[in-house]
Amino acid sequence: MPLLSRTYSPLTFAGIIAAAALILAPAISFALDLDPTVPRQVSFGGSCVKCQLSGRKLAGSRFFGADFSGAVLVGADLRSASFTGSDFEGADLSRADLRAASMEGTNFAQARFSDANLAGVKAMGANFDKADLARAVLDSAALEGSNLQGANGRGASFAAAAFTGADLSAGTFGRASFKDARMPAANLSGSDFTGADFAGADLLRASLRGADLSTAHGLNQEQLNRACSDRATRLPAGLIGRPCR
Repeated sequence: MPLLSRTYSPLTFAGIIAAAALILAPAISFALDLDPTVPRQVSFGGSCVKCQLSGRKLAGSRFFGADFSGAVLVGADLRSASFTGSDFEGADLSRADLRAASMEGTNFAQARFSDANLAGVKAMGANFDKADLARAVLDSAALEGSNLQGANGRGASFAAAAFTGADLSAGTFGRASFKDARMPAANLSGSDFTGADFAGADLLRASLRGADLSTAHGLNQEQLNRACSDRATRLPAGLIGRPCR
């Protein structure tokens, strides 16, 4: 488990950090209360594989270079948390509150986010390969260049999310909302979008190869003219796909 320390005065803080840099291993976790008026900051590093942290109040926490693979954070409060260079593969973050968290470049492969709130997260280049995002809220999320290949996004809300260059291929997004989502150059190939909402979505240069959009709603011909499809693409009746080149 990560180590935890607290209640350092401003006068002693500099000395403690200098000593720690010399004698402590890089895998350190600590918390600092420098002043009652300053919110506590909790930082985690090192290895905490399969940690049990369900329901913990960790808003504003920082995870840097940490291995939290298989950790259990069900229902944890992680609002505005920062995940940097960390591994959360297979972690369970079901029902967690991750609003406005920073997740750039973090590995969440096969992690569980069912019913979690990730509204406004910054997850550019994050890895959600085969992650479970069922019924999760990712409204206004920044997901540019992220990997959601094989993800389960059934019933999830991606309203106004940014997916430029993201990979959403081979996933399941039945009844998901992509209303007003920005998806230029995104890869939607081979995914199931049964009953999904694409009203107002920007599909410029998006790949719809082999995608099932036959019962999706909110799509119009103008959107499809900006995207590209192939013979395996399934579209709503009356709409025609533009061939990919």
